[in-house]
Amino acid sequence: MTLVTGAAVYFVIWWLTLFVVLPFGVRRQTDVEKGNDPGAPVRARMLTKFAANTVLAFLVWLVVYVIVEFDLITLNDLGVT
Repeated sequence: MTLVTGAAVYFVIWWLTLFVVLPFGVRRQTDVEKGNDPGAPVRARMLTKFAANTVLAFLVWLVVYVIVEFDLITLNDLGVT
């Protein structure tokens, strides 16, 4: 896997795992004022979620990297010729 391919794969994995991390720790507002969305979180904590997502995406990318570099799963194993 080249540097550019690895970065592109990491970018895609980062965005996919972001959707997994976003709902963690969300608490809805209990006293909704007029004009506010009742589903809006009290505190979004986006920096914490971005940091956790970066670590999670790196771990997933590392698994993908090891599988690709060491040919642990090939297209022949999947029945694709």
